[in-house]
Amino acid sequence: MARRSNEQPLGEVIRELLSSYRLEGKLNQARIIEAWPEVTGTMITNHTKDLYIKGSRLFVKLDSPALKNELAYSKGQIIDSLNGIVGGKIITDIVFN
Repeated sequence: MARRSNEQPLGEVIRELLSSYRLEGKLNQARIIEAWPEVTGTMITNHTKDLYIKGSRLFVKLDSPALKNELAYSKGQIIDSLNGIVGGKIITDIVFN
């Protein structure tokens, strides 16, 4: 008598668990926020006062108006880099305050 195997790769099981509890989006948001210093570098991170995600928009509070204007020109590249780290299109816009 042959036995059926119910084995699944651990990564697949974790993805199914996150999906069933609707935690996948929250995990991706945390990854985006965690990746901010890696993508933007030390200088920008030091001027970043708050980061949060609402919907598919990343809100970034900066303490430098000049930096805010400068980052507006790099918005597309920052979005692509952050989404690339997560492996999906999580962020569609960045709002600098």
